Amino acid sequence: MEAATASNKIVNRDEITDAFTDSAQIPEKYIRTDEVRAGVVVGEDDDCYCELPVVDMARLLDPELSASETLKLGSACRNWGFFQLTNHGVDEGVIQHMKDNTADFFGLPLDSKNAVAVRGDGFEGYGHHYSRLSKLDWAESVILITQPVQDRNMELWPTNPPTFRHALDRYSAETTSLIRRLLSYMAADLGVGEAALLDAFSGKRQSMAIHHYPACRHPDKVMGNTAHTDGLGLTVLLHVDDTPGLQMLRGGRWFPVRPLPGALVVNVGDILHIVTNGAYKSVQHRVLVNAERGRTTAVVFQDASVDGMVTPLPELLLKAGEAPRYRSIPRFEYLKVRFSALAKREGFLESLKL
Repeated sequence: MEAATASNKIVNRDEITDAFTDSAQIPEKYIRTDEVRAGVVVGEDDDCYCELPVVDMARLLDPELSASETLKLGSACRNWGFFQLTNHGVDEGVIQHMKDNTADFFGLPLDSKNAVAVRGDGFEGYGHHYSRLSKLDWAESVILITQPVQDRNMELWPTNPPTFRHALDRYSAETTSLIRRLLSYMAADLGVGEAALLDAFSGKRQSMAIHHYPACRHPDKVMGNTAHTDGLGLTVLLHVDDTPGLQMLRGGRWFPVRPLPGALVVNVGDILHIVTNGAYKSVQHRVLVNAERGRTTAVVFQDASVDGMVTPLPELLLKAGEAPRYRSIPRFEYLKVRFSALAKREGFLESLKL
């Protein structure tokens, strides 16, 4: 994500204040009751309730089970846009280190966290992020570029807790390898060469958003994260705790995502939606807050492009004998168009359809 221009500002960069310490009195700039109530939330008692698809990496790696699990992966990407990934192979020690450091950071005094606050019109650092127009999300976040290494702004990488940088570096490396493994099976499902899809992602920018959604005594009045689709290629979410809150939209209804122990949540972003010519779906999701418990997540966003363009993969079009459903657009222009659509609350992917 890149900073919006001053005339088209949709992301609030203000430093965090002490508004979260006493949620009995919620400042007007956080109140978004209508958005919280928008849509129907599917619960366990609903006849149409169903769990988010689960994909097992161990089965993908098993020669005897790989074909059937690849079909399951493809179905999840095509029909849901989300899945929970079990037996993912990311080192458990690395994950626990990331969880511990993330929790410790958000437990610091506000002055300590503001040492790495967002500066000027930048988007990296600690502060309010993803806030729309005049309203703020009930969240505090750190956003950092993690790959390639030379793009990191180390001035904004927290040094408190002392092991935060090491934890983030190791977790970024592990998720980079995981994403490459997933893409190889996605290529098999799509029927394209592994290199074609991997090349669209390899060497592209990776960023991480670490979010903390404090408990709120009036969860019906505030939003943790506005309903949106992810703008980049592929998203991998780590639940630091087991507090629910993530919901994804399907068939006009909001489905709560209940974290499976040890699983990662993976979802398709807008660029992968376009690269696959709409075969894989980027779907809206949002975060609601909890009245009693805070929620913390570490989210990796992997960028992608095809020779600098956001465009359907030529090999996929050739194989399927399809015409492109989305216009090709340079990646830098794509980001500008996406911000404009978000500012106007218009459907972004629809604006790129041919």
